[in-house]
Amino acid sequence: MATTTDLGLPGALPERDRLALRRWLLASIIAVFFAVAVGGITRLTESGLSITEWKPVSGALPPSSDAAWALELEKFRQIPQASTTHAGITLAQFKWIYWWEWFHRNVARTVGLVFAIPYLVFLVQGRLPKSLRLRLAALPVLTAGQGALGWYMVQSGLVERISVSAYRLTAHLGLALGILAVAVWTYSELRARSAEELQEGASTSPSWRLALVSATTLLAITVLSGGFVAGLRGGKVFNEFPLMGGQVVPPGYATLTPWWSNAFENPAAAQFHHRVLALTVTALVLTLAWRARQAALPRAVQRALLAFATVITAQLVLGITTLLLAVPIPLGVFHQFTGVLALTAALVATQRAVSTAVDRGAQRRVAAAQRAASDRYSAQTAAG
Repeated sequence: MATTTDLGLPGALPERDRLALRRWLLASIIAVFFAVAVGGITRLTESGLSITEWKPVSGALPPSSDAAWALELEKFRQIPQASTTHAGITLAQFKWIYWWEWFHRNVARTVGLVFAIPYLVFLVQGRLPKSLRLRLAALPVLTAGQGALGWYMVQSGLVERISVSAYRLTAHLGLALGILAVAVWTYSELRARSAEELQEGASTSPSWRLALVSATTLLAITVLSGGFVAGLRGGKVFNEFPLMGGQVVPPGYATLTPWWSNAFENPAAAQFHHRVLALTVTALVLTLAWRARQAALPRAVQRALLAFATVITAQLVLGITTLLLAVPIPLGVFHQFTGVLALTAALVATQRAVSTAVDRGAQRRVAAAQRAASDRYSAQTAAG
């Protein structure tokens, strides 16, 4: 019987179902990428607090009259950000930031539908493998939770603060990454194995699996640390590299008490930690990619690891450039986008490493069965 790690093997799933599931998951992954990019634009344009109420259904419609727009602007003027970041805002300026947040929320609603509707259709049609039903059910459920968490985040900036809580912003980002991880991992599992892969003798050793899992985990921590940098506007300080304020460890690194709060509430410390993590994980991945050239690894793992190294290198260069230019909106959004792309590449490489270790025996049995069937057919043909 097929396990959750051999769904790409011949006969594990009806080919029609496997392809349909992969198309759905690919559409879901693209939807999450788009939502993350729009969320980045919303944050960088300071638009996220422009809608001060959460109306999951009726909020899908924008204001439809001048009076409705005036009312929305008046609600916005009651929160602290309106008299600080957006002091003196006009109706035309308010519409600009309102449309970005409105678009962001509707993209999130659309992502929920992209997850929920196909899942229910596949479930009703009986086309979901039992091993995937619970896991894939997490996609629409977590997306609904993401909407609630998004509103919880917005609430933090409506009364006493002029921006949302960095803790809540990072939690919002983390849940989006969790949703993406489920979709990417399952999409990679459903990849059809080629005849070459089924015949290949190489497998991924425990040490290589551990190395890839460690690199992926470290990258996820790095991306989440970027959430604190964004939430604290940490990219606007120390716009230099490699030093910060002329020092390795920036001035004001440990000014808060208790000491541990600096990592989450001190912009200088948050940026320093993000830098160190980014440099460390990039060095680790490049080292693994270099060593993989001569290692006895399956070709699928080697190719995925090379892609991972390429993306994370581009992400580091882009991050440094974004910092030096004081986070212009296009580069800031692109940096966030490529961070998610790097995590996607990491998940694919790790999944392939895990599958080529767990499934090797199954792959060999399938290959042996195919050879036996071919031999029987040849014998019957010769006898006939």
